Amino acid sequence: MGKGNDPMGLKKLANRAKAKGLQRLRWYCQICEKQCRDENGFKCHLTSESHQRNMAIFGENPHKVIEDYSREFESAFMEHLRMAHRTTTIRANRFYNEYIADKEHVHMNATKWQTLTEFVKYLGRTGKCVVEDHPTEGWLITYIERDDSMIKREDQRAKRKKAEEDASQREAKRVMLQAVAAAATAPGGAQQREVRAAVDLEGAARAKVGLAFRGGGGSGGGAVDRPGRPPA
Repeated sequence: MGKGNDPMGLKKLANRAKAKGLQRLRWYCQICEKQCRDENGFKCHLTSESHQRNMAIFGENPHKVIEDYSREFESAFMEHLRMAHRTTTIRANRFYNEYIADKEHVHMNATKWQTLTEFVKYLGRTGKCVVEDHPTEGWLITYIERDDSMIKREDQRAKRKKAEEDASQREAKRVMLQAVAAAATAPGGAQQREVRAAVDLEGAARAKVGLAFRGGGGSGGGAVDRPGRPPA
């Protein structure tokens, strides 16, 4: 059998092995779900008509597309963690390598999380995993068992708490408005305060004038000497 007719040649075997393995993430286009083998192939893909068409669709609502990818990534990540390490603690980096072994996974660079550390902190902040920053092992994650009924109860509790806070704020605002209205409409309230202030100012002015006359007068009946005129 000639070399050109060999269906299992070495080159074909090598290509199949490359196709089965995980390629570099930076040469993967999530919007087109296409993996390129090298940088040149990736550059050629970026200029292709199909990629340009998908990017035009992405540009119409990029926030929604990123949110959809983030939701898919988180759902698949948590499902794999629940199935593989339901009751054990594992290094986040090690588990991430297990997760991305599936070629069909949603890549993190298409989500709203820039790094694995940021995603792990998000899982701990939202109560979906117990996270620990170990000094030597790095980030450790532990799955938190949550059934549907528990999730619904937590959502209802959060909604009820928010409703109570909103009601409390509305009541405080209503009481404050009532107090302001009562002070403004009270008999002699604002007007009485203005009249009292005017009377006080007038009294202070009169007191100053009286002091000036008493200070300049002589002992003989209050006559005031004018400068420049000799005494009679």
